[in-house]
Amino acid sequence: MTLNILFSGPDGLWQKYQHALPEALKARGIDAVISEDMPTDRTDYIVYAPNPALTDFTPYAQTKAVLSLWAGVETIVGNPTLTQPLCRMVDDGLELGMTEWVIGHVMRHHLGMDRHIHGLNGVWDQTTPPLARDRHVTVLGLGMLGGAAAKALAALGFQVTGWARSPKDIAGVTCLHGPEGLKQALCTAEICVLLLPNTPATENTLNAETLAMMPRGAVILNPGRGVLIDDDALLDALDSDHIAHATLDAFRIEPLPDAHAFWHHPSVTVTPHIAAETRPNTASEVIAENILRAEAGQPMLHLVDRTAGY
Repeated sequence: MTLNILFSGPDGLWQKYQHALPEALKARGIDAVISEDMPTDRTDYIVYAPNPALTDFTPYAQTKAVLSLWAGVETIVGNPTLTQPLCRMVDDGLELGMTEWVIGHVMRHHLGMDRHIHGLNGVWDQTTPPLARDRHVTVLGLGMLGGAAAKALAALGFQVTGWARSPKDIAGVTCLHGPEGLKQALCTAEICVLLLPNTPATENTLNAETLAMMPRGAVILNPGRGVLIDDDALLDALDSDHIAHATLDAFRIEPLPDAHAFWHHPSVTVTPHIAAETRPNTASEVIAENILRAEAGQPMLHLVDRTAGY
């Protein structure tokens, strides 16, 4: 039996997958036709990244599942026309990429590398940073990406506290949950990494009140979602020197507008949403595996909980 797969994504995305996805399917013995223009009544699966060409899933009543190429599904999970099972992207390429970004920027701030890179202006300052075992790092969000980053930081010797909305258990990480747990996690957060999903419950997790809970001189890293931070509250905390620096990879509006204050603030580093890019070769393996499981009648991986939003 030949499966019909609709590839629906932004312009130019198919060119990145045109070799990797067929090869991953073939390696699992799946015979498939993949097209950007598949008849709605013949589409077995949709491989999807948000794009204006597909916002109404009603015609795809016979489609077995929608397989997202993005880890975040906030742009689609609330779509009332989407009645098919939805799987989000969870793959080792995303996990490794995010972990490397987090470790790189945590070490940068931990060691005070910016001060040396930008020059000491002729001052022989031998201020020594603490050892990792004496640095408190908090990771907000302990899903696949946050959990991996927390474990990697703990392996380097940092005192890692992780917070999630529900209880977690990660070796080497102090895991907290709930509102009181958030306060406890923030009060020791010399470096705070945000890796929460984008849901109504996580919007503005860092706001004027919660930023004030953090130690003076703390650093914030946000490779997660732009909505996790109240931008104005963060700027106020930076201007008052309560927060020493913010390295931001995700924003409410992307690309970040030229006039946005983050571009010009001396205590903000902007990276262009590159912390965990979906890589076609690893993502294609996940898509192919999920199709294989579905065709075999097995539970699909990474099914989205519509109630939770991820």
